[in-house]
Amino acid sequence: MSNKARAGVIALAVVIVTVAFVALRPSDSSKKADDPAKTVKTEAGGGAKQPTATVPSAPAPPQEITLKGGVPVGGVKRIEVRKGDVVRLQVLTDEQGDRLHLHGYDIEKEAKAGKPANFRFKADIEGVFEIESHTAEDAGGEPLIARLVVAPS
Repeated sequence: MSNKARAGVIALAVVIVTVAFVALRPSDSSKKADDPAKTVKTEAGGGAKQPTATVPSAPAPPQEITLKGGVPVGGVKRIEVRKGDVVRLQVLTDEQGDRLHLHGYDIEKEAKAGKPANFRFKADIEGVFEIESHTAEDAGGEPLIARLVVAPS
């Protein structure tokens, strides 16, 4: 067998072992579905390190809150995460303009009909935080649309 053929067989074996390792390893509960990438390191024969291959994982879709007439469809939503998680929320509204505020994190977003408000942040403060519609509050309505519960990691 030529050196070129031998190198090809070794490379194929490394790929097969790597794929088997990734497919059969136990799940790691410390990894979140929102991780932007997972890294797999491989070694070729002789201990020479190969470049690290990055395998992107699809982020979890954002949690949706839909407002009709300034009121959350299905009632006030409860969103539970752990400290350190990346929180992704999308607020859709049928209003021409809705000012949304996440208390505690002091994040404000504007939502309009056809243009949802997108929240994305790291949950680094534990507690219960209200998400309110300041537009509904200004109109004398109930401002609360959701509660974000951040539990210890």
